[in-house]
Amino acid sequence: MGKFSYFLVLLLLLLPVSLVSCVEKKVQVYIVYFGEHSGEKTLHEIEKTHHSYLLSVKGSEEEAASSLLYSYKRSINGFSALLTPEEASDLSEMEEVVSVFRSEPRKYSLQTTRSWEFVGLEKGEKEEHNYMNGGGDLLLKAKYGKDVVVGLLDSGIWPESKSFSDEGMGPIPKSWKGICQTGVAFNTSHCNNKLIGARYYLKGFENYYGKLNETEDYRSPRDKDGHGTHTASTVGGRRVPNVSAIGGFGSGTASGGAPLVRLAIYKVCWAIPNESKADGNTCFTEDMLAAMDDAIADGVNVLSISIGTREPTAYADDGIAVGAFHALKRDIVVVCSAGNSGPAPSTLSNPAPWILTVGASSVDRKFVGPVKLGDGMTIEGQTITPHRMQQKMYPLVYAEDVILADVPKNVSGQCLPGSLSPQKAKGKIVFCLRGNGTRVGKGLEVKRAGGVGYILGNSPANGEEIPADPHVLPATALGSTGAIKILNYINSTQNPTATILPARTVLNYKPAPFMATFTSRGPNIIEPNILKPDITGPGLNILAAWSEAIAPTKLEEDKRRVKYNILSGTSMSCPHVAAAAALLKAIHPNWSSAAIRSALMTTAGLTNNMGRPISDASGQIADPFQYGSGHFRPTKAADPGLVYDASYTDYLVFLCSSGITNPDPPFTCPKVAPPTNDLNYPSVAIAKLNGTVIVTRTVTNVGNAKSVYFSSVKPPLGYSVKISPPVLFFSKVGEKKSFTITVKKKMSKADKDEYKFGWYTWRDGYHVVRSPMAVSST
Repeated sequence: MGKFSYFLVLLLLLLPVSLVSCVEKKVQVYIVYFGEHSGEKTLHEIEKTHHSYLLSVKGSEEEAASSLLYSYKRSINGFSALLTPEEASDLSEMEEVVSVFRSEPRKYSLQTTRSWEFVGLEKGEKEEHNYMNGGGDLLLKAKYGKDVVVGLLDSGIWPESKSFSDEGMGPIPKSWKGICQTGVAFNTSHCNNKLIGARYYLKGFENYYGKLNETEDYRSPRDKDGHGTHTASTVGGRRVPNVSAIGGFGSGTASGGAPLVRLAIYKVCWAIPNESKADGNTCFTEDMLAAMDDAIADGVNVLSISIGTREPTAYADDGIAVGAFHALKRDIVVVCSAGNSGPAPSTLSNPAPWILTVGASSVDRKFVGPVKLGDGMTIEGQTITPHRMQQKMYPLVYAEDVILADVPKNVSGQCLPGSLSPQKAKGKIVFCLRGNGTRVGKGLEVKRAGGVGYILGNSPANGEEIPADPHVLPATALGSTGAIKILNYINSTQNPTATILPARTVLNYKPAPFMATFTSRGPNIIEPNILKPDITGPGLNILAAWSEAIAPTKLEEDKRRVKYNILSGTSMSCPHVAAAAALLKAIHPNWSSAAIRSALMTTAGLTNNMGRPISDASGQIADPFQYGSGHFRPTKAADPGLVYDASYTDYLVFLCSSGITNPDPPFTCPKVAPPTNDLNYPSVAIAKLNGTVIVTRTVTNVGNAKSVYFSSVKPPLGYSVKISPPVLFFSKVGEKKSFTITVKKKMSKADKDEYKFGWYTWRDGYHVVRSPMAVSST
């Protein structure tokens, strides 16, 4: 024991003084936020001011300078630095400081052609199957998004993809002030008139993990993950004919929703050291804030951010919410993923009302890969694996029956890495349950153990939602109904057998859309009086461009490379809606970001391609906590009739009502702040109603100059709803009219704490301006 103590003391003496200091003081990255710039100082003066604040809590000029990671000075006013909790607390007490919050490692992560035909933006081969048809000239009106700049915070870009060709595109807009940052395998020639800007940010990442391992990621805007390339091409990829996923699935013409927008790439998400990329990556708050600070000043018109948190985060502690608030002041539309933490309630990310929060739903395309059992039964699954089985029957086993002895019982059926016995699995088709681990990783484990095929079965919680994956062996995935049939067959048969039949692409599948099980749900626990998510869009099995530096499965053992790949997640639905926002920005360049969000929300659809209410993956009717206002319809949103507009000041007052007393000095909160549900939002949420609540809304006429709108209500069960006045008369475009919504609880039918949903709608005989309602009572 004495020798050990001597060794420990000697080791501490040999450690660098700075490291010992860090250990003693528990230094962490904090973001110090001051709100908006006054406009009176130069960038250099702002940075000096930030340095002076650091110096006030640090011991020396050198320590203050070395602790600074970023000075946010172009659009956002603040800095990120290495601070002790005590130093952070001291700074938070200073009068000019709005908030101080800690950067939490791994808090944020990425939320990982047919879709555009499905929503009516492009004409398919059989237009009668397009259930949202009715505005095919939207792209022409918007000039395909020409000269609108969409910025993406993501994992970078694969610039060689044909989706990012600038052929035939004119010069870069004069308003653009961004740069093409060079780095490893990326130089200025990789930018062009399509891909007009590219930057990367990793100070926060390297502060936590150490220097980037350049075998795992590029120190540049180049994408080694695939996610960023996929989302960028979904927003604004050029039309590229004759593309498909691996195995020829989904073949056709790939296109982004706004194929002539300009793209600006801000790489903020990086591979986690020594972890499989199939398990995800990480994006640090301080890096994202630096990117948003630049993006706003660079001149983007729309920001698409397919990044979310593991759990809901308060506005003042949410880097994306802070950055988006500054974008709001410049009327930049910020579109974000709702997250992939469903189906549990109250799980959504990005709940700020100045963000358009997007859920995920399906399209009308399936990749059907059937399983044929030894008793003659055929069960429909989905897959995009190019691997085919010999058409003969193979032994079929449940993973739990072929595991190694030390595998825990609670994960015995899930084919986790190293869990299967090669002696028992060799030459068999292995049936695995969805749950822990990645779907493609389970297939890799079956292959490692010598299995000849793999069937993935959903649990009841996953329902019939099936993400199609490019597995590394013959494989297919089944919904929960099919999974139960497989288990029953295995358990009731002495020598069960099966074969996996070749897969094919099926179009015009019904019903569609349905809500994906993984999409995060409301209610909004950060501010229950704001209904979230706002809208849903295609996010299940989406085909788009891919990085050629990584396999379609993201598994290191998978050496295949592809130009286009199929992914699922709210990461995929977010850029769909961002593209629609870009088209609206092109058609209505003077509309505020709030007006564009409103247009998309109030024109969203509530029915599927069978004319029935949108359901979840199990066939149950979905609700606004899954889809918000409904499934986006870009062709309708271009002419919404009325919009619910809101100014920067309106959102400041909302923050005051939310308890943030100093949201943007020198703005002063009103002595009596209005209730949060009085924000002029295109939906209504009332939490814990006790008696009667009256909320106020104001609509702006953007349709016909002389028009009359009549209200109608479908009240939530157990409540009465009255609109006053019930009729609105407009005499000119731009005219505003206010009305009140009185919601009263009916004692006999309103269940305590349980949300009920309803709708109120304005109609003029052509436009339908619909808003969802969510109400709970005490």
